[in-house]
Amino acid sequence: MRSWALVTGASSGIGAAFAHQLAARGMNVVVVARSGARLEALAALLRERHGAEALVVVQDLARPGAAERVGAAVDAAGITVEVLVNNAGIGAFGRDTAIGADFGRDTAMVNVVAVVDLVKRFLPAMCERGSGAVVNVASMAGFQAQPYMALYAATKAFVVNYSLGLWAETRGTGVKVLAVCPGPVDTGFPIANGIKYDRRRLGWLLADPERIVRQSLRALDRDRGYVVPDARNWPEAHLMPRRPRKLMTLLIGLVLKRFADYQLK
Repeated sequence: MRSWALVTGASSGIGAAFAHQLAARGMNVVVVARSGARLEALAALLRERHGAEALVVVQDLARPGAAERVGAAVDAAGITVEVLVNNAGIGAFGRDTAIGADFGRDTAMVNVVAVVDLVKRFLPAMCERGSGAVVNVASMAGFQAQPYMALYAATKAFVVNYSLGLWAETRGTGVKVLAVCPGPVDTGFPIANGIKYDRRRLGWLLADPERIVRQSLRALDRDRGYVVPDARNWPEAHLMPRRPRKLMTLLIGLVLKRFADYQLK
């Protein structure tokens, strides 16, 4: 009998890759995102390619009570979630003062509140059963304050630290928790968030989402706590100094300002 995974932000990119690879591992999948048409297409592929069942839940995680509605849909279908993948995320480049308050609130709701609410909804039952896993997709941005994407980086820092705290708390319970911290990935994230970039110049920096997910699932199998997939990011993640904090923040700001200025052209 197949167990069930739940993947947010599943309509494309890393989320879709998680859905496919978990289905290939023999799981059924609840797919959650805002786009019903994309989710239905993904569900059809999961059934066709992997013989998996798929439940489509159309939900905007920026809206209050979103996690409760996702949970209600899962309960109504009689599904027990064995693996939770909090992948949905939004963000923007630019000065924080130029980013609208509504988008800022939505960023906090999707990247932080929805993650916490879904963990609270599903993790206690996993601990009671003595089995299950939570995968929270963070970012390399979560390791360091980053001007011109200040709010996004702060939300991802929360995800990293929250996940590692949960990983320590759940050791010995049979439940695994993993924070995934990728660098730039070749997904629809920039387009969906109105971020411009020159693919001809920057395309080489973008990692393949399928490879990111493969490495992440291997790290989950080993109960690593967190993973920085893509070896190109290893030096920055593990060797770059974090102090003095103000100096490092200013240096990173010099790099990111050029990218933020490009958004205004």
